[in-house]
Amino acid sequence: MRKLFLFLLTAIIVVTSACSQEKPVENGKSAVSDSLVLVTGGTFVNTTSNYYGEDVTISDFYIGKHEVTQKEWFDVMGSNPSAFQGENLPVEMVSWYDVIEFCNKLSKLEGLTPYYNIDTTKPDPNNKSEYDPVKWIVTINEGANGYRLPTEAEWEYAASGGQMSKSYKYSGSNNGDEVAWFWRNAGDQFLSGDWNWPLIETNKNRTHEVGSKLPNELGLYDMSGNVREWVWDWYEDVDIESGIYRIVKGGGWIGDISNNEVAFRGKFEASGFGPDQGFRISRSSN
Repeated sequence: MRKLFLFLLTAIIVVTSACSQEKPVENGKSAVSDSLVLVTGGTFVNTTSNYYGEDVTISDFYIGKHEVTQKEWFDVMGSNPSAFQGENLPVEMVSWYDVIEFCNKLSKLEGLTPYYNIDTTKPDPNNKSEYDPVKWIVTINEGANGYRLPTEAEWEYAASGGQMSKSYKYSGSNNGDEVAWFWRNAGDQFLSGDWNWPLIETNKNRTHEVGSKLPNELGLYDMSGNVREWVWDWYEDVDIESGIYRIVKGGGWIGDISNNEVAFRGKFEASGFGPDQGFRISRSSN
């Protein structure tokens, strides 16, 4: 009888413990989806943007208030590849392909239609890179309501503050220190002089918890600095469907403040990853 009692008690504790754990998706929503911000569309107001004065109109869309965190990544993918560990730190060490896969998995968890079609059976003929060993064929599932990467134009529009833009150089300020973690301020002490990797390492530069700096006009955090953010487009030309590199925006903790400017266009092979490489998600509004 005593053994039976102990067995039942153990079973109750296990079940109670399992039920008390936070669920990645509850009531059809995840923590990452709850942090989306609706961006009202229009033409570019920010005079520092690459798209200012161009015939480009952005439709309404949703974008993450902050970069995807390690907890949010773990809840969907079941692992954490990041070099700097912490639930509220941005996930990093993720490739463009990893991020595409994350978007589709999150969509499925929430009962949404995945935005991307992924073909891993043959190399993408549009990927001209000599060094990308992955080369999945990734196409858009037109009309899908799932999660996706923002386009460069959407990212830049949101980082600029949308229709509320004050034409700041960085996302939310003309003072980079107010809104961005970059190589001078991302470590134990503020660094001066020229960019110096041994000095950066000694200074223990790193990522910081999302939302630690001031937001921009739309209430979006870290669109300048912390980690570079993947977007959908090829680097070579946003209007073509082939190239060598994918665009990264916003700069990161390793780079110079100039990389944190809203208009700065970085590039990275889709299979590449690093401790300053992350992303934020978006969704179409209809």
